[in-house]
Amino acid sequence: MKNFLPDTETTTRNRSFAHNFYVARKALKNPLIQAGLVLGAGFFGFTDGIVLHQILGWHHLVCYAMDCQPTSIAQLQLENTQDGYFHLGLLLVVLAGTAMLFRAGRDAGANWQGRVLLGAILAGGGLFNFLEGLINHQILGLHHVLPGSPHQFLFDMLYLANGLLFIAIGVWLIRSPSNRGQRRYCQ
Repeated sequence: MKNFLPDTETTTRNRSFAHNFYVARKALKNPLIQAGLVLGAGFFGFTDGIVLHQILGWHHLVCYAMDCQPTSIAQLQLENTQDGYFHLGLLLVVLAGTAMLFRAGRDAGANWQGRVLLGAILAGGGLFNFLEGLINHQILGLHHVLPGSPHQFLFDMLYLANGLLFIAIGVWLIRSPSNRGQRRYCQ
């Protein structure tokens, strides 16, 4: 005779997923975590633009050649202008995150924890890297991490993995108990 009751492993897994979803929704309503996510997206966006666009010169926001190397001064000026607008947008994101952080500082009271803010910043930055890599590198093809390289796809995949790693570290910091023995912040 067939047993029509769900097995305990499936039921436990479903409850665990539901619980984790509930915890994530509750955490996303926390003003400190919201501010950290926004700040992280801005900081990691600035890091991408400063390191990959300006210092290493690997790519620009929009590339017009397969290797992302400009073919004229006018094209370089256009690419730098587009990067400038990207940085201006990131500045607005960081300003919004800073305003949110001040608001969270007024509202959070005793729940203010640096580890939670750091975790949210890392998770926000990882989310920026993952989404920017997925959308700009893979879907739209605006640029790649190291265009023209024989390992172009590998660099793109490492960029996506980097985003997922920072998200995981950030979530771990948010959910882990503090050193003072307090309960988890978002449960």
